[in-house]
Amino acid sequence: MLKAGVLGAGHLGKIHLRLLKQSDKYELVGFFDTDAENGKKISDEFGYTYFDSLDKLIDAVDVVDIVTPTLSHFECAKKAIAKGKHIFIEKPITNTVEEAETIRTLLAENNVKGQVGHVERFNPAFTAVKDNINNPMFIECHRLAEFNPRGTDVPVVLDLMIHDIDIILSVVKSSVKNISASGVSVISDTPDIANARIEFTNGCVANLTASRISLKNMRKTRFFQKDAYISVDFLEKKCEVVKMKDAPEQPGDFDMILQNAEGVSKQIYFDNPEVSNNNAILDELETFADAINNNTKPVVTLHDGTEALRVATMIINQF
Repeated sequence: MLKAGVLGAGHLGKIHLRLLKQSDKYELVGFFDTDAENGKKISDEFGYTYFDSLDKLIDAVDVVDIVTPTLSHFECAKKAIAKGKHIFIEKPITNTVEEAETIRTLLAENNVKGQVGHVERFNPAFTAVKDNINNPMFIECHRLAEFNPRGTDVPVVLDLMIHDIDIILSVVKSSVKNISASGVSVISDTPDIANARIEFTNGCVANLTASRISLKNMRKTRFFQKDAYISVDFLEKKCEVVKMKDAPEQPGDFDMILQNAEGVSKQIYFDNPEVSNNNAILDELETFADAINNNTKPVVTLHDGTEALRVATMIINQF
């Protein structure tokens, strides 16, 4: 079992602590939090070992799970990598693209592995349909959330939209050609609602909307490609795959047939895969353990995290 330690015991940090404790692929050694009072309180309540020093925790583990505020990701990762430790680092990978590039270089130099916490890659609705997503040419994303003060220290692009940016970059096998975007600050000092249009070299267009001042929560993405429409509801963990094929010469009474202006007939059918229940955060942590133990590539690499941050930064720079 890999010895793991968590840096940061906020809302998400506590979830990571609980899941690492229950995982049979890790031995949870303990955690560090800059707020000693909070750290001791959590230690007393849940029985996790609290380390009073960042360096002491890093020295005691094989894997450092970085769940601190984004501004501290870079320094925490640098320290861990310098000591030869593998790092799991929450999204966004760092505060700047330059910091992310530095971490990637250090990771390679020290021959350790890293994974970024883009948890939607492990959402069961997405994993159920991702093999059906083949060369999409139009993508539409809506990620809306009710207001929560937690996370408003960064623009909504880094707080919410970056999830969809990573998903899009994982399925569109083409470089970004052009980005146009707008964002509005309503409650926070940084934009609370934003829209971005990403154009890729291969002609694919992605339209993304993210808001943290919505009256309801929504996390939906729709993919349009040749002869198929795929919908993923990340919130409800549901998906829908609608496909088209050449219509049979003798359609059945219940076949859904469409005919275009040229007289070409297509049959519409549903090919909805089964969505399994899972804990996406536990899955991302355990697949990282597998990558370390088997010396394979992590599912969400530091390169992936860097590229998502790069596109997010390009969007923010449009505001």
